Amino acid sequence: MVSSNLYMSVNKALIHQASRPTARRTPPPSIGQDKWDAELARTDISKNDLNALIYDYLVIEGFSDAAVEFARETGLPSEVDEASIRERMEIREAVEEGRVEEAVKRVNELDPEILDNNPPLLFHLHLLRLIEYIREEQIDKALEFATQELAPRGAQHPEFLDDLERTMALLAFPDLAKYADDATSSSQPPPPPETLALFQDPAFTPIIQLMRRSQRVKIAKELNAAILESNGQGMETKLSGLVRLMAWGEEKLETSGMALPNIEKYRGRKWAEAVFSE
Repeated sequence: MVSSNLYMSVNKALIHQASRPTARRTPPPSIGQDKWDAELARTDISKNDLNALIYDYLVIEGFSDAAVEFARETGLPSEVDEASIRERMEIREAVEEGRVEEAVKRVNELDPEILDNNPPLLFHLHLLRLIEYIREEQIDKALEFATQELAPRGAQHPEFLDDLERTMALLAFPDLAKYADDATSSSQPPPPPETLALFQDPAFTPIIQLMRRSQRVKIAKELNAAILESNGQGMETKLSGLVRLMAWGEEKLETSGMALPNIEKYRGRKWAEAVFSE
Protein backbone atom coordinates (compact mmCIF):
# COMPACT_ATOMS: atom_id res chain seq x y z
CA MET A 1 0.00 0.00 0.00
CA VAL A 2 2.86 2.37 0.78
CA SER A 3 4.33 1.74 -2.66
CA SER A 4 1.03 2.35 -4.46
CA ASN A 5 0.33 5.58 -2.55
CA LEU A 6 3.79 6.89 -3.32
CA TYR A 7 3.21 5.98 -6.93
CA MET A 8 0.23 8.31 -7.07
CA SER A 9 2.10 11.20 -5.46
CA VAL A 10 5.29 10.81 -7.52
CA ASN A 11 3.78 9.94 -10.91
CA LYS A 12 2.54 13.44 -11.69
CA ALA A 13 5.92 15.01 -11.14
CA LEU A 14 7.76 12.31 -13.07
CA ILE A 15 5.34 12.42 -16.00
CA HIS A 16 5.64 16.19 -16.14
CA GLN A 17 9.42 15.94 -16.12
CA ALA A 18 9.46 13.22 -18.78
CA SER A 19 7.14 15.10 -21.13
CA ARG A 20 8.84 18.52 -20.81
CA PRO A 21 10.14 19.80 -24.19
CA THR A 22 13.91 20.03 -24.50
CA ALA A 23 16.11 22.05 -26.81
CA ARG A 24 18.21 19.07 -27.81
CA ARG A 25 17.92 15.32 -27.74
CA THR A 26 18.84 13.92 -24.32
CA PRO A 27 18.81 10.42 -22.85
CA PRO A 28 15.47 9.48 -21.25
CA PRO A 29 15.28 10.43 -17.57
CA SER A 30 15.56 7.62 -15.06
CA ILE A 31 15.22 6.98 -11.37
CA GLY A 32 17.45 4.48 -9.59
CA GLN A 33 16.37 1.89 -7.05
CA ASP A 34 18.13 3.69 -4.18
CA LYS A 35 16.37 6.95 -4.95
CA TRP A 36 13.06 5.13 -5.36
CA ASP A 37 13.45 3.41 -1.98
CA ALA A 38 14.45 6.70 -0.35
CA GLU A 39 11.31 8.39 -1.69
CA LEU A 40 9.23 5.51 -0.33
CA ALA A 41 10.83 5.87 3.10
CA ARG A 42 10.06 9.59 3.19
CA THR A 43 6.42 9.17 2.26
CA ASP A 44 4.01 9.99 5.08
CA ILE A 45 0.79 8.03 4.81
CA SER A 46 -2.12 8.73 7.11
CA LYS A 47 -3.22 5.71 9.10
CA ASN A 48 -6.74 7.06 9.00
CA ASP A 49 -6.62 7.03 5.18
CA LEU A 50 -5.44 3.42 5.19
CA ASN A 51 -8.21 2.49 7.61
CA ALA A 52 -10.75 4.21 5.38
CA LEU A 53 -9.53 2.18 2.39
CA ILE A 54 -9.93 -1.06 4.33
CA TYR A 55 -13.37 -0.04 5.59
CA ASP A 56 -14.47 0.84 2.04
CA TYR A 57 -13.28 -2.56 0.82
CA LEU A 58 -15.23 -4.39 3.54
CA VAL A 59 -18.44 -2.48 2.74
CA ILE A 60 -18.23 -2.80 -1.05
CA GLU A 61 -17.34 -6.50 -0.90
CA GLY A 62 -20.21 -7.19 1.49
CA PHE A 63 -18.43 -7.95 4.77
CA SER A 64 -20.90 -5.92 6.81
CA ASP A 65 -20.16 -7.45 10.23
CA ALA A 66 -16.42 -7.01 9.73
CA ALA A 67 -16.97 -3.42 8.52
CA VAL A 68 -18.96 -2.51 11.65
CA GLU A 69 -16.37 -4.07 13.97
CA PHE A 70 -13.45 -2.49 12.08
CA ALA A 71 -15.07 0.95 12.24
CA ARG A 72 -15.66 0.54 15.97
CA GLU A 73 -12.05 -0.46 16.66
CA THR A 74 -10.51 2.28 14.50
CA GLY A 75 -12.90 5.09 15.42
CA LEU A 76 -14.16 5.56 11.86
CA PRO A 77 -17.69 6.91 11.43
CA SER A 78 -19.89 3.97 10.45
CA GLU A 79 -23.25 4.06 8.72
CA VAL A 80 -23.44 0.49 7.48
CA ASP A 81 -26.82 -0.57 6.11
CA GLU A 82 -26.43 -4.24 6.93
CA ALA A 83 -29.76 -5.25 5.40
CA SER A 84 -28.88 -3.54 2.10
CA ILE A 85 -25.45 -5.17 1.99
CA ARG A 86 -26.93 -8.60 2.77
CA GLU A 87 -29.49 -8.21 -0.02
CA ARG A 88 -26.79 -7.15 -2.49
CA MET A 89 -24.55 -10.07 -1.56
CA GLU A 90 -27.40 -12.58 -1.86
CA ILE A 91 -28.14 -11.28 -5.37
CA ARG A 92 -24.47 -11.50 -6.29
CA GLU A 93 -24.27 -15.04 -4.90
CA ALA A 94 -27.35 -16.07 -6.90
CA VAL A 95 -25.64 -15.04 -10.15
CA GLU A 96 -22.39 -16.76 -9.19
CA GLU A 97 -24.34 -19.97 -8.53
CA GLY A 98 -26.25 -19.76 -11.83
CA ARG A 99 -29.60 -18.73 -10.35
CA VAL A 100 -29.95 -15.87 -12.81
CA GLU A 101 -33.75 -15.73 -12.97
CA GLU A 102 -33.89 -15.37 -9.19
CA ALA A 103 -31.27 -12.62 -9.26
CA VAL A 104 -33.14 -10.63 -11.94
CA LYS A 105 -36.40 -10.92 -9.99
CA ARG A 106 -34.77 -9.71 -6.78
CA VAL A 107 -33.07 -6.77 -8.51
CA ASN A 108 -36.39 -5.70 -10.01
CA GLU A 109 -37.99 -5.89 -6.57
CA LEU A 110 -35.13 -3.83 -5.15
CA ASP A 111 -35.20 -1.16 -7.86
CA PRO A 112 -36.64 -1.80 -11.39
CA GLU A 113 -34.66 1.10 -12.82
CA ILE A 114 -31.34 -0.69 -12.24
CA LEU A 115 -31.98 -3.00 -15.19
CA ASP A 116 -34.44 -0.80 -17.10
CA ASN A 117 -31.78 1.88 -17.48
CA ASN A 118 -28.94 -0.53 -18.26
CA PRO A 119 -29.74 -2.57 -21.42
CA PRO A 120 -26.22 -4.06 -21.73
CA LEU A 121 -26.34 -5.43 -18.19
CA LEU A 122 -29.82 -6.89 -18.69
CA PHE A 123 -28.67 -8.48 -21.94
CA HIS A 124 -25.62 -9.99 -20.23
CA LEU A 125 -27.86 -11.47 -17.54
CA HIS A 126 -30.16 -12.95 -20.20
CA LEU A 127 -27.13 -14.39 -22.01
CA LEU A 128 -26.01 -15.98 -18.76
CA ARG A 129 -29.47 -17.45 -18.28
CA LEU A 130 -29.23 -18.93 -21.78
CA ILE A 131 -25.83 -20.40 -20.87
CA GLU A 132 -27.36 -21.99 -17.77
CA TYR A 133 -30.05 -23.65 -19.91
CA ILE A 134 -27.28 -25.01 -22.14
CA ARG A 135 -25.31 -26.16 -19.10
CA GLU A 136 -28.38 -28.08 -17.89
CA GLU A 137 -28.88 -29.49 -21.43
CA GLN A 138 -32.35 -27.91 -21.65
CA ILE A 139 -31.96 -27.23 -25.34
CA ASP A 140 -35.64 -26.60 -26.12
CA LYS A 141 -35.83 -24.02 -23.34
CA ALA A 142 -32.58 -22.47 -24.54
CA LEU A 143 -33.90 -22.07 -28.08
CA GLU A 144 -37.24 -20.70 -26.88
CA PHE A 145 -35.55 -18.22 -24.53
CA ALA A 146 -33.12 -17.09 -27.23
CA THR A 147 -35.99 -16.55 -29.67
CA GLN A 148 -38.31 -14.71 -27.28
CA GLU A 149 -35.91 -12.71 -25.13
CA LEU A 150 -32.53 -12.34 -26.83
CA ALA A 151 -33.26 -12.08 -30.55
CA PRO A 152 -35.57 -9.02 -30.17
CA ARG A 153 -32.95 -7.26 -28.01
CA GLY A 154 -30.28 -8.08 -30.57
CA ALA A 155 -32.45 -6.51 -33.27
CA GLN A 156 -32.84 -3.35 -31.18
CA HIS A 157 -29.16 -3.22 -30.24
CA PRO A 158 -26.94 -4.52 -33.07
CA GLU A 159 -23.90 -4.18 -30.81
CA PHE A 160 -25.23 -7.17 -28.85
CA LEU A 161 -25.28 -9.55 -31.83
CA ASP A 162 -21.67 -10.72 -31.61
CA ASP A 163 -22.17 -11.85 -28.00
CA LEU A 164 -25.43 -13.58 -28.93
CA GLU A 165 -23.86 -15.42 -31.87
CA ARG A 166 -20.93 -16.50 -29.70
CA THR A 167 -23.30 -17.89 -27.09
CA MET A 168 -25.49 -19.65 -29.64
CA ALA A 169 -22.36 -21.39 -30.94
CA LEU A 170 -22.45 -23.47 -27.75
CA LEU A 171 -25.55 -25.19 -29.17
CA ALA A 172 -23.64 -26.14 -32.31
CA PHE A 173 -20.81 -27.69 -30.27
CA PRO A 174 -22.49 -29.49 -27.34
CA ASP A 175 -19.37 -31.44 -26.42
CA LEU A 176 -17.40 -28.21 -26.25
CA ALA A 177 -19.96 -26.75 -23.86
CA LYS A 178 -19.97 -29.93 -21.80
CA TYR A 179 -16.22 -30.23 -21.36
CA ALA A 180 -15.63 -26.48 -20.96
CA ASP A 181 -17.95 -26.36 -17.96
CA ASP A 182 -15.93 -25.98 -14.75
CA ALA A 183 -18.86 -24.77 -12.64
CA THR A 184 -20.05 -28.27 -11.78
CA SER A 185 -18.17 -30.83 -9.74
CA SER A 186 -19.20 -33.92 -11.67
CA SER A 187 -16.33 -35.97 -13.04
CA GLN A 188 -16.32 -37.01 -16.67
CA PRO A 189 -14.04 -38.90 -19.04
CA PRO A 190 -11.49 -37.05 -21.20
CA PRO A 191 -12.93 -35.29 -24.25
CA PRO A 192 -12.82 -37.05 -27.61
CA PRO A 193 -10.01 -36.00 -29.99
CA GLU A 194 -12.25 -33.80 -32.15
CA THR A 195 -13.42 -31.85 -29.08
CA LEU A 196 -9.88 -31.61 -27.72
CA ALA A 197 -8.86 -30.06 -31.03
CA LEU A 198 -11.44 -27.31 -30.51
CA PHE A 199 -9.95 -26.52 -27.10
CA GLN A 200 -6.58 -26.03 -28.79
CA ASP A 201 -8.01 -23.70 -31.45
CA PRO A 202 -7.69 -20.03 -30.36
CA ALA A 203 -10.83 -19.18 -32.34
CA PHE A 204 -12.90 -21.14 -29.83
CA THR A 205 -11.36 -19.57 -26.71
CA PRO A 206 -14.08 -16.86 -26.33
CA ILE A 207 -16.78 -19.53 -26.67
CA ILE A 208 -15.12 -21.84 -24.14
CA GLN A 209 -14.85 -18.93 -21.69
CA LEU A 210 -18.64 -18.62 -21.59
CA MET A 211 -18.93 -21.96 -19.80
CA ARG A 212 -16.34 -21.11 -17.16
CA ARG A 213 -17.34 -20.14 -13.66
CA SER A 214 -15.39 -16.92 -14.21
CA GLN A 215 -18.15 -15.83 -16.62
CA ARG A 216 -20.68 -16.00 -13.78
CA VAL A 217 -18.32 -14.04 -11.54
CA LYS A 218 -17.81 -11.40 -14.24
CA ILE A 219 -21.55 -10.78 -14.67
CA ALA A 220 -22.09 -10.89 -10.90
CA LYS A 221 -19.51 -8.12 -10.49
CA GLU A 222 -21.18 -6.07 -13.23
CA LEU A 223 -24.55 -6.40 -11.49
CA ASN A 224 -23.03 -5.64 -8.09
CA ALA A 225 -21.51 -2.44 -9.48
CA ALA A 226 -24.88 -1.36 -10.90
CA ILE A 227 -26.60 -1.90 -7.55
CA LEU A 228 -23.87 0.07 -5.78
CA GLU A 229 -24.24 2.92 -8.27
CA SER A 230 -28.00 3.00 -7.73
CA ASN A 231 -27.31 3.37 -4.00
CA GLY A 232 -25.00 6.32 -4.62
CA GLN A 233 -21.86 4.34 -3.78
CA GLY A 234 -18.68 3.67 -5.73
CA MET A 235 -18.93 0.95 -8.37
CA GLU A 236 -15.73 -0.70 -7.16
CA THR A 237 -13.50 -0.55 -4.11
CA LYS A 238 -11.13 2.38 -3.76
CA LEU A 239 -8.30 -0.14 -3.54
CA SER A 240 -9.22 -1.39 -7.01
CA GLY A 241 -9.19 2.19 -8.25
CA LEU A 242 -5.69 2.68 -6.85
CA VAL A 243 -4.45 -0.44 -8.60
CA ARG A 244 -5.90 0.82 -11.88
CA LEU A 245 -4.21 4.17 -11.33
CA MET A 246 -0.88 2.54 -10.54
CA ALA A 247 -1.02 0.44 -13.72
CA TRP A 248 -1.96 3.52 -15.77
CA GLY A 249 0.88 5.53 -14.20
CA GLU A 250 3.44 2.88 -15.09
CA GLU A 251 2.29 2.81 -18.69
CA LYS A 252 2.26 6.60 -18.91
CA LEU A 253 5.78 6.85 -17.53
CA GLU A 254 6.95 4.18 -19.95
CA THR A 255 5.48 5.93 -23.01
CA SER A 256 6.93 9.24 -21.78
CA GLY A 257 10.43 7.75 -21.74
CA MET A 258 10.90 7.61 -17.99
CA ALA A 259 13.04 4.64 -16.93
CA LEU A 260 11.88 3.07 -13.65
CA PRO A 261 13.90 0.62 -11.56
CA ASN A 262 13.61 -2.87 -13.07
CA ILE A 263 11.80 -4.31 -10.06
CA GLU A 264 9.16 -1.55 -10.25
CA LYS A 265 8.53 -1.50 -14.02
CA TYR A 266 5.56 -3.84 -14.14
CA ARG A 267 4.49 -4.06 -10.51
CA GLY A 268 1.23 -2.13 -10.94
CA ARG A 269 0.27 -3.91 -14.14
CA LYS A 270 0.91 -7.30 -12.56
CA TRP A 271 -1.24 -6.32 -9.60
CA ALA A 272 -3.97 -5.11 -11.96
CA GLU A 273 -3.86 -8.37 -13.91
CA ALA A 274 -4.21 -10.36 -10.68
CA VAL A 275 -7.02 -8.18 -9.29
CA PHE A 276 -9.08 -7.88 -12.49
CA SER A 277 -8.33 -11.24 -14.09
CA GLU A 278 -11.74 -12.73 -13.22
